[in-house]
Amino acid sequence: MRGSLIGIVGPTATGKTAVGIELAGRLDGEIVSADSMAVYKGMDIGTAKPTPQEQAEAVFHLVDVVYPDEGFSVAEYKRLAEEAIADVLRRGKQPILVGGTGLYVRAVTGGLNIPAAPPNRELREQLKAEASQFGNEVLLDRLRAVDPETASRLHPNDQKRIIRALEVHALTGLPISHFHRTAGTSEVAYHARMFGLTMSRPALYESIEQRVDQQMRAGLVEEVRALLDKGYSPGLPAMKGLGYKQIASYLMGEYDLETALELLKRDTRRFAKRQFTWFRAEPEIQWVDVENRNPGETADEIVSLLKRPKGM
Repeated sequence: MRGSLIGIVGPTATGKTAVGIELAGRLDGEIVSADSMAVYKGMDIGTAKPTPQEQAEAVFHLVDVVYPDEGFSVAEYKRLAEEAIADVLRRGKQPILVGGTGLYVRAVTGGLNIPAAPPNRELREQLKAEASQFGNEVLLDRLRAVDPETASRLHPNDQKRIIRALEVHALTGLPISHFHRTAGTSEVAYHARMFGLTMSRPALYESIEQRVDQQMRAGLVEEVRALLDKGYSPGLPAMKGLGYKQIASYLMGEYDLETALELLKRDTRRFAKRQFTWFRAEPEIQWVDVENRNPGETADEIVSLLKRPKGM
């Protein structure tokens, strides 16, 4: 069964969730999250997860799926997202894919071919030991030699993805970027209309500043402290996410709170730039300028665009 799917994507702090909620109200829709951090239970403020009020305004899927110390792969996301979308379509509702994790979006809309390379614990432990002894940069240099495309997108601190990319290459002989570019063997099940939210760089950076300040007022430090008190290691992939890594380092005495906030804002700006680069390379995305607009006005424009043939 082919169905209609609407996607709302773009960099962090562009208001994707608010626009998604407005669209859900106009189109009798339900939101399928495409956010790699929103899947973690107990991580609400730092992930900018939909608030209880927002979740009362629209139905959300793939939020609060696993605990922070549980693994969650792109393949698992793809399976759960496709199940959720099929369920929404079966009930006669409009599925709306909302999020900024490009790989998750492509897994659903682009027939992403997930590498047929099951985790190899022995290899992973070997690579982790090397990183512990020599640093993540050594592994990233090795990845640059076999998969420069993937290496260019990864930060040295993103040990999990660096190791996974090296693992895929070792087990398949192909770079993981090959699988990311290649359509899967099965037909994509949806006719997708994808919309990217954009604004000027100064406006985006101001929005990021405001978001971080709001997260601090909402209790980000207390949220991270509670996670550490529950025994969640700062080395977990989930705890390496924006906000959690910087605040955990502050709580462990590595630097003061002012430095933590400066690093968080800087790292978020860099992350947003990488998101722009990823989504700008997707030709199917229609871009909508959201600067000086409220979410309702943006939703109205998207509804208007949906009434026109794609590209007009």
